[in-house]
Amino acid sequence: MKKFENYKSNLDVLAEADKEDLENTFIIGGIIDKFFIQFELAWKVLKELLRYEGNSMANTGSPREILKAAYGTYDFIGEQIWLSMLRDRNDMTHIYDGNAAKELVGRILHDYIPAFSRLQTEIETRYQEILDML
Repeated sequence: MKKFENYKSNLDVLAEADKEDLENTFIIGGIIDKFFIQFELAWKVLKELLRYEGNSMANTGSPREILKAAYGTYDFIGEQIWLSMLRDRNDMTHIYDGNAAKELVGRILHDYIPAFSRLQTEIETRYQEILDML
């Protein structure tokens, strides 16, 4: 699945964020942008997998609806962390304060990247045989 390949590639780059200068505003902005892309890829991958599973919710275009359907289908999707990601993704266009941006980067590094990594591992475990077909 091309979306999943893109998901993994973007996550590989995002996972290196903790090695960057986290005081540099340009770096902070780049990490936030990479998070935005990673979140978009995540819910779109979940949408494809839900479609494969025959879940009718996969026909909606709403990230919130896809995430809700994913909670019911997959035991490895933590509702609170993914809702927090959705909220931060929606709010990030309104972050003008450097401290708020640094706080978001902290959540990305400590909470969101591990959740993205877990999603990757679980998908590879459960769907390895069909990933190339989707």
